Order: sequence, then structure tokens, then C-alpha cells
Amino acid sequence: MSLEAERRTAWRASLAVGLAVSAYGISFGALAVASGLTIAQACVLSLIMFSGGSQFALIGVLASGGVAAGPAAIAGATLLGLRNGLYAIRVSPIIGPGWAKRLLAGHLTIDESTAVATAQPTLVGQRVGFWATGVIIYVGWNLMTLLGAVLGDLLGDVRQFGLDAAAGAAFLGLVWPRLRALQPVAVAVGAAVVAAVLLPVLPQGVPVLVAALVAVVVGVPNLFAARPRAAEGGES
Repeated sequence: MSLEAERRTAWRASLAVGLAVSAYGISFGALAVASGLTIAQACVLSLIMFSGGSQFALIGVLASGGVAAGPAAIAGATLLGLRNGLYAIRVSPIIGPGWAKRLLAGHLTIDESTAVATAQPTLVGQRVGFWATGVIIYVGWNLMTLLGAVLGDLLGDVRQFGLDAAAGAAFLGLVWPRLRALQPVAVAVGAAVVAAVLLPVLPQGVPVLVAALVAVVVGVPNLFAARPRAAEGGES
């Protein structure tokens, strides 16, 4: 595959994931205002925090407990945000040297930019996937946050429009082609089962971190990878 073809493939993946996830920013903006934040506060949260899971965790706790729930809301958002530190380890070789570039990359290191980047087979595609996805979602998410916050109660709970499902579907479409061998299937199923079991009993963010740990434990040793067969013909 030529370099240009690799870039086009990465751009297509970035647009598919980026647009789907950005659209869900409307939901965050509307829910943030409904939780008691002002339009300006909702927009600043998206500009600075820029981690959808952490943002929803924060406003979810605030909505149920008000200002008094602030410490719990911050703790839950922080736990969810810790996963981005794990992503940084994976994308660091993709970003390359340069402190300014790496500082910017740190703000754009989220689920989607990491997923699209690591799904590409070459370094060229990985870099396009990371930066394109990160920038598309950053711009789109913040615009949609503003729109959702302004419209507010006019939209109601926009999850009824299926925008949350669109983001999940984009992830599934990205991951599905990689589930062709026992090893990635075992990692995906193991992490999903652990997260689902722990979700009702642990604080927000903890099940995600435990599931990530399971994925590392199963994935790093390559426990379920196909083993090469012994050479035929008695060769040593």
C-alpha cells in the first residue's frame, strides 16, 4: 500500500469515529446545563478536561448530589481519566520527539485517537490517525457542547436520539476487524466481562481501570497466541 493510500485509510477511520463521537457532545452540553452548570462552565469543561467519560462522570455525580458531591465527582472523573495515562504509553512512540508536540498530544490522547492510531498497520497511518481523530473530535466535541448547552431543555435527554449508540458502534466497527484470532478475542472478552461484573459494585472509573489491567495481564504474555508448529522432517 502506498503512503498516500495509508493516509487516506487513516483519514476515513478518523472521520468515521470523529464525527460519531463529536455528535454525542450535544448530549454532554444539554446534560451539563441540566445538572446545574452554566453554558460557560460546560464549554470550559470540554475545552480543558476533554475526556468524555470523565466529563459525564463529573456531571452525573453533580446532578445527583449538587455542589456537596463535588469531591466525589472529581474523584470519579479522575479515576476515569487515569486510563489516558495508559494510552500515553502506547502512543508515545507514534508521536515521536519534541516537547511541544508531545504536550499537545497529551491533551488529544483519548480513547478514540488511541484506538484509530493503533488500528493502522504503519507508522504513517498511525500518526495521521492519531492527529486527525484528536483534532476532529476536539473541535467537533466543543462545538457540539456549546450547541447542546445553548439548546438545553429544548432537546431534553438527547440519548433518546441514539447518539450514545453511534459512538459505541463506531468503536465496534473499529475493533471488529482485529478480532480474527484467539488472542485479541480473549483480551476483549476478558476485559468486557470483568468491567460488566464490577460496574455495579465499584465506584465510577474503577471497573475501567481493572478491565485495562486484565487486558494487560492477558495481552502482554500473549497467552492465547497461536504457537508455531515444530518443523517437519526431524529438523532441529
